[in-house]
Amino acid sequence: MNMPAALHPNSKSKYLTEAQIQEFGAKVEVIRREVMDDLGEKDAQYIYKIRNFVRYSEIASRGMLMFGGWIPPVWLLGTGLLGLSKIVENMELGHNVMHGQFDWMNDPTLNGASYDWDTIATGDDWKYTHNYIHHTYTNIVDKDHDVGYGLLRVSEAQKWEPRFLMNIPLAIQLMVFFEWYVGLQRLHLEDVLVYKTKTWKQVWDEAAGLRKKMRRQVVKDYVFFPLLAGPNAIPVFAGNAVANVIRSLWASAVIFNGHFTEDAENFEADNTENESRAEWYIRQIRGSSNFSGTQWLHILSGNLSHQIEHHLFPDMPANRYAEVAPKIKALCAEYGIHYNEANFIQQFSSVWVRLAKCSVPNHWQDKIGQGGHLIRTCLAQLKAKFQ
Repeated sequence: MNMPAALHPNSKSKYLTEAQIQEFGAKVEVIRREVMDDLGEKDAQYIYKIRNFVRYSEIASRGMLMFGGWIPPVWLLGTGLLGLSKIVENMELGHNVMHGQFDWMNDPTLNGASYDWDTIATGDDWKYTHNYIHHTYTNIVDKDHDVGYGLLRVSEAQKWEPRFLMNIPLAIQLMVFFEWYVGLQRLHLEDVLVYKTKTWKQVWDEAAGLRKKMRRQVVKDYVFFPLLAGPNAIPVFAGNAVANVIRSLWASAVIFNGHFTEDAENFEADNTENESRAEWYIRQIRGSSNFSGTQWLHILSGNLSHQIEHHLFPDMPANRYAEVAPKIKALCAEYGIHYNEANFIQQFSSVWVRLAKCSVPNHWQDKIGQGGHLIRTCLAQLKAKFQ
């Protein structure tokens, strides 16, 4: 098997022969082709409805903040709705459109190459770090920068450093300021602050496009709309700030659940140059995590609740992932490939156990693992008690 060796100590996937791997990959291709050949009006109408929701919810929420922001219930409702609007714009609209999922519609407003979303990260930077680097080298240590974002230790293969003792508080900080960290990701600031392999002059030169986007976003949310609100400037400013944090907290929780759970595997880079498409499919499955929930939970997560399917088919309209997920799950069961799936709370809990374990050197992790097992057992007992 030529795919990169897994670094996860407790891989639940079976060994497959080369023939089985290629057979599996061919069956995944059949599932993909069935959906891509069926794209049409219902998919177009879906994304237009999502875009309309984003537009009208933003108008309504900003109106509430501008004209009734001093009234606490109105401020809470307006801020919450604005946060919701920003979440859907980033997750189900921007993220998916910039993957090229709707390029087939030939609508220039939904073209992946030109769409730019309502967040600090530029479209070009994000498409490089996410569409190219992350989706090509998914969970490969030292190649996929999403393995810890240069801030966290989320794999035993990452060299332990004393700063990782702060893994948990650093993860909380990452969640609160996630919009900014994603915007700055391409600059690799850890190379300046920690490893000293890069200069601030290099960072400044590389950040020309980002500085322009940052100015636009800051002026829009913290200057233009507050000034437009006149006497309601303070509640508008505060509402925009809180809405952005709401979006960051939710988006980071979804990303954590999709990549940092205990069963999400990491890989070595040894054989990636010769990796076949079928082997790439298997790596995507073994390195990703799904979480279950309602239709609205799927929409709010940009359908990244189906992270496995997204990593298999990043250019497939995300509204189709729920349709293909049972087929991929059944295929994984047939070939003995672990399909990492649980509810949101279970996956999110396992993320923090993994972060805790990776905060200490590898030889200390058995004790942390025992504590994590105890926590999961208690959660399961509580769940059973209240059902």
